[in-house]
Amino acid sequence: MGSEPIPSWPGELVDLAENGWDGRVHVRSTPPGPKESAVYVHGLAGSATNWTDLMGELSDVVRGYALDLPGAGHSPEPPGGDYSVAAHARAVVALIERVSDTPVHLFGNSLGGAVSVRVAATRPDLVRSLTLVSPALPDLLPRYGPARVALSSVPKVGEWAVGRMRMLPAERRITMTMSMCYADFGRLHPDRLKEAAEELRRRDGLPYSAGVLTGYARGIVAEYFRRGEENLWRQAALVAAPTLVIHGRRDRLVHPRMAVRAGRAFPHVRLVLLPDAGHVAQMEVPGRVAREARRLISESIPVPIGE
Repeated sequence: MGSEPIPSWPGELVDLAENGWDGRVHVRSTPPGPKESAVYVHGLAGSATNWTDLMGELSDVVRGYALDLPGAGHSPEPPGGDYSVAAHARAVVALIERVSDTPVHLFGNSLGGAVSVRVAATRPDLVRSLTLVSPALPDLLPRYGPARVALSSVPKVGEWAVGRMRMLPAERRITMTMSMCYADFGRLHPDRLKEAAEELRRRDGLPYSAGVLTGYARGIVAEYFRRGEENLWRQAALVAAPTLVIHGRRDRLVHPRMAVRAGRAFPHVRLVLLPDAGHVAQMEVPGRVAREARRLISESIPVPIGE
């Protein structure tokens, strides 16, 4: 399996009360140096460590900040137990305002993609470019994975399903999840699998961890049926930032056909379909995702007058 993977980036709890969001989030960041900043938003059942390798690949062009969304990773529960996409977007907006004086390059995967679309549409002043990896935008003909998410959002059924899953060993649960998310499970380094299992055992010990998964599921399912101006596809049409949408052809969770709709919805978009990647291309093939993201970043950075 090649060389050892790079370690997770260091993190700290950041209080965002002064930035308009009454809560704290755990944020991992790459070293200072680059003038441009990037913010990374993970998906359902994920954490900031989902971006470790891509952050490393891009650390020479952007200083990266990856947050654990409220209730995920090392972040505490959100104020009022609000796990909606809108609440997550408010936390991301507050973080961007905290870490950067200039617009950032915003990255989102799956649920984090939905959150990032809302941020880019409602706060265009904060987003210089938008990179979406298998974004969980509304699809009323979802695949098997999203159907399971919808089921887990049903009151009582969701809690029962989470309870049943927690009875399985952490290693088995992580293997099941990664097998669903990766096109080729063999690409997952054993050290990464071990780290994920250890993190899951830590999460199992938190008193609120079971409720987080059902809360997140209800939050994203609500978006699939939202109408009006806050519908995520309508908001996609409002995104002013240059946008890169990456889909894995072997994604079992978000159907690659959604790339076609994304191509029609976003005003300034480039589509990339990776033939041998799954739902988390930034983890499975970070080098290829980084190559596409570098192109977007370089094209979106304004050239100073006189150069």
